[in-house]
Amino acid sequence: MTPNVADILIEALPYIRFFSGTTVVVKYGGNAMVDEQLKIDFARDITLMKFIGLHPVVIHGGGPQINTVLERMGISPKFVRGMRFTDEETMDVVEMVLGGNVNKAIVSQISRQGGKSVGLTGKDGGLLQADKLQITHQPDENKPPEIIDPGLVGTVTRVNAGLIESLTDQGFIPVIAPVGVGPAGETFNINADLVASKIAGALTSGRLIYLTDVDGIMDPQGELISSIDAETVKKMIADASISGGMIPKIEYALDALANGVEKVQIINGTRRHALILELFTDQGIGTQVTS
Repeated sequence: MTPNVADILIEALPYIRFFSGTTVVVKYGGNAMVDEQLKIDFARDITLMKFIGLHPVVIHGGGPQINTVLERMGISPKFVRGMRFTDEETMDVVEMVLGGNVNKAIVSQISRQGGKSVGLTGKDGGLLQADKLQITHQPDENKPPEIIDPGLVGTVTRVNAGLIESLTDQGFIPVIAPVGVGPAGETFNINADLVASKIAGALTSGRLIYLTDVDGIMDPQGELISSIDAETVKKMIADASISGGMIPKIEYALDALANGVEKVQIINGTRRHALILELFTDQGIGTQVTS
């Protein structure tokens, strides 16, 4: 039997009460940013969260959109160990696409659903202070490590949490592009998952939610793990039960937990209203990682 509207609302009530006043940092990316219906659903979910008393903060990616513009300009995207190599020409495109087109489209979508939203990059108000990312790689233990230069790629050194808090206190939903500023005023491209982790930690948020294109963390039999603690996650990485692109996301999740975030949730953003289903239903839809 399909539950009626009253049943759904009654099930959601204790969660609405529990999360009221909670800061929830959401990393928005993947197919949820491409599919038109999912974009509308996301904006509605975020707006609803704000209206019922949560404080959502959105950090977004935009890799496919950046690639599209680079290709139009005749620039071939380059990647170094899975990271976009960012020279000055590419950085100009990254800043234009993330801080301009993508960011403002998300803000506009939320506004159309009745939410008050404001778009920022990490350069606004010194929101994200950054240093150049230094990468060492040692393919052979008998040889010295290699220094890999990813270009204008940064790592977060400081978050101006007060700026975000002042916006959320005034009823705004901050939408943040992962671009930071260096000590000498340089502009850095920063991984959006990393930015979400650092912002969640700086805000000591109640939840950090990663919207991905997979259901969450799977066990060796391919079944979804609904809840897992940090130590078990580390063991799964060590024995290669978790591998590939999920590893850095998990590492950022663990860093957020170590910095005071209560729980991290990894969910499939290709499901309609994924945020609402994860936060306000008994079953949830993804993986919850705890300290």
